[in-house]
Amino acid sequence: MATPPAPKTILLVGASRGLGQAMAAEYVKRGWTVIGAVRGADRTPLHDLADANPGRVSIETLDILDPAQIAALQARLTDRKLDALFVNAGVTNNPAETVADVTTDEFVRVMVTNALSPMKVIEALEGLVAADGLIGVMSSGQGSVTNNTVGMREVYRSSKAALNQFMRSFAARHAGDPRAMVVMAPGWVRTDMGGSQAPLTIADSIPSLVNVLLAQHGQPGLRYLDYLGRVVPW
Repeated sequence: MATPPAPKTILLVGASRGLGQAMAAEYVKRGWTVIGAVRGADRTPLHDLADANPGRVSIETLDILDPAQIAALQARLTDRKLDALFVNAGVTNNPAETVADVTTDEFVRVMVTNALSPMKVIEALEGLVAADGLIGVMSSGQGSVTNNTVGMREVYRSSKAALNQFMRSFAARHAGDPRAMVVMAPGWVRTDMGGSQAPLTIADSIPSLVNVLLAQHGQPGLRYLDYLGRVVPW
């Protein structure tokens, strides 16, 4: 009898709850092995998922704002080969704040968390991703410069636009790389960050989002897509 292929592995950064934990659960459902990175030592919904799926979900501790922790994670995983690396990280601020209102400290907090730190993780860990693998980040449709015709959420929008620009630079530096790269817009989803007014549930977004990511494997280059696979204008 032929030996069945080993399960594919994804490292999900920011998988403790919300969209990240739902992605982890969806990948497990699809037969993947999940390495989930969480911040801190507190128990999270990801721990419940790991308990329910022994051997399928492992948990790593990572604060993406701490370069030493990023380096330590890279060292711990140096012998692993990943089929996908996806960084789901984000904070928001008061959506009514304009650039005129926001403090420098708050601006820096949002920009570092949403744009700089996810890319630091990718720069450190991308070498673990297989040649036919995928590198992705959770962005937002609000990161689209073209689609910004109404303003609002200025600082959050700008942080996601910066993340998109960093990913374009990363892809340009890796021209000819056979791996798929995806900037993902999950839609406006009802989570702690998305709020109760969001039109989508996690169940509306995440299974379709994972379908889109799985379909990108084997398609080199960078794409900005939403959870239904539609191209989002930069």
